Amino acid sequence: MADPTAPAPRAPQPLLPLDEALARLTALAAERRLTETEVLPTYAALGRVLAQALVSPLDVPPADNTAMDGYALRAADVAAVGTVLPVSQRIPAGVVGQPLAVGTAARIFTGAQVPPGADAVVMQEQCEALPGAVRVNTVPQAGQWVRRRGEDVTTGAVALAAGTRLTPQALGLAATLGAARVTVVRRPRVALFSTGDELVMPGEPLKPGGIYNSNRYTLLGLLHTLGCEVSDLGIVPDNLAATRAALKSAADEHDLILTSGGVSVGEEDHLRPAAQAEGRIELWQLSCKPGKPLAVGAITRSGAAGEALLMGLPGNPVSSFVTFLLTVAPVLRVLQGASGALPVAVPLVAAFDLPRTDKRREFLRARLTPEGRLSLFPNQSSGVLTSAVWADGLIDHPAGATIAAGDVVRFLPFHALMA
Repeated sequence: MADPTAPAPRAPQPLLPLDEALARLTALAAERRLTETEVLPTYAALGRVLAQALVSPLDVPPADNTAMDGYALRAADVAAVGTVLPVSQRIPAGVVGQPLAVGTAARIFTGAQVPPGADAVVMQEQCEALPGAVRVNTVPQAGQWVRRRGEDVTTGAVALAAGTRLTPQALGLAATLGAARVTVVRRPRVALFSTGDELVMPGEPLKPGGIYNSNRYTLLGLLHTLGCEVSDLGIVPDNLAATRAALKSAADEHDLILTSGGVSVGEEDHLRPAAQAEGRIELWQLSCKPGKPLAVGAITRSGAAGEALLMGLPGNPVSSFVTFLLTVAPVLRVLQGASGALPVAVPLVAAFDLPRTDKRREFLRARLTPEGRLSLFPNQSSGVLTSAVWADGLIDHPAGATIAAGDVVRFLPFHALMA
């Protein structure tokens, strides 16, 4: 017989759609956007986020230059194939030539400034060198093989906007503008821990009933990829007191506390009650597969120092990985002043059938075939981490829909989700 004094079971809460969760998450992150900056040598700023726009102090290129080795000339001076012009000068890259005399050509090399008076370059493969002259074996068009001053970047233009993550190519552009140093947002400080008495660290004997802690390595890698400063707090015992103590300790020195495991609704899942005791829970459970368990809240810091964000990910390795990409990565981008939007999905053709439907929005592990279509990993279980290694990205599959070979689906590449 049921105990009449026992509290009534809590009614299940509706699952939160991912788009709504993202809007609320990015709003929470925007309220806590990092304002501290640091100045770094440009070569040392890979992966960091610009705090200030980089405005170009010069035109790029700074003058008209040639895209080819060849001859600079006036197009009007070559009326027919085989025209012979005297060569009046030789202009290597880094040398400024003299104004070009009418009816002459200048020997010129890739990157060199086109001399005043010339309006075209003919590549050397279309010319025949003669003693002191050149035979032009084509009729050139004005402007051919000439890179115009400022065609890449003009003086005063924003070359790299604030909030840009500095990729290798962005560092190259900054260097092109002469920027030896850049101002970047300080790294987000993230505390990471796992919960679960079954967890064992690689290198240790695997006890009966134990599993190796893969999430620690996956999440550390993702956090470092996104430019975070990480405190690895290891494995926290599966009890309420230990979880509370870990949250309280981590809140003081970190912007975000990230956990894996302990966010379901079982008796051994302590993150939610611990977070409610040390702060609050804002969001709970996504309408998303994999990744339904998700705890989002804030933990009160000691004294009057505000709060640290809390994001509790599911313990299943694929769920943890996918949920990080869809929710944690956007939060980290917003904290650093970048956009929290998911990348634009790429429309691609499915090379498989998926006749079943699911009531939740699914993110299916898939990869490109040599023909440019998408192949589906055969086992989409949230515990099969090999699927995430095999895949190139995720198919964003609507709830209640099927897929037939030849259908166009929405594909989110991993490299874009991790940018």
